[in-house]
Amino acid sequence: MPRKPRNSEMNETPARQQDNRRKLLVNLGSGPKGYTRLPAMFSDWRELRVDIDATASPDILADITDLSAIASGSVDAVWSAHCLEHLYLHQVGQAVMEAYRILTTDGFFGMIVPDLQMIADYLATDRLHEVVYQSPAGPVIAHDMIYGFGPALAYGSHAMAHRCGFTPTLLLHKLQEAPFAEIVLRRRPHHELAAVACKQPPAGDAEREMFLAALEL
Repeated sequence: MPRKPRNSEMNETPARQQDNRRKLLVNLGSGPKGYTRLPAMFSDWRELRVDIDATASPDILADITDLSAIASGSVDAVWSAHCLEHLYLHQVGQAVMEAYRILTTDGFFGMIVPDLQMIADYLATDRLHEVVYQSPAGPVIAHDMIYGFGPALAYGSHAMAHRCGFTPTLLLHKLQEAPFAEIVLRRRPHHELAAVACKQPPAGDAEREMFLAALEL
């Protein structure tokens, strides 16, 4: 006759199932499948792609200020690469709060945006026409980093227009609209500004640096 599980065994089962669960990443403004270059740490995670553009065939067609299709506390990480600048500034706080809402208690929100403080030199020295870096979609000039990728806008993708921009302090202020326990900002190559906002802070400096390295920040 089958043995009835002890209470301790029954209590351990959900925890073990939780440990064995593949972690879930929500990719905001993902573009078409495979378009976003994600950090290697996400290689074995499940990815849920969210985009406002139906031609990208996202898993969820939505504005990132309204993630009501995703349950609260159900996501291990949220990633946003060159997406927040497509919102108006007053909408950024809404998107940040939605990201916070869907994250688990130990989840985190990672993002990359153009660094307008660094790109300002191109503006001040009359070089908006100069190429800043090469992207998979083609050369990106300084004007693109401020106002949006010109070729995409010319093609009719008006959602690609930039409606706001960030310096380190402004990005920090917008992230502080949600009660994250810790926010770290880093500058990246190609005049990019990166940040990661955590619901629970790392245990110490060494763990923090390992975490940021894994995120390639």
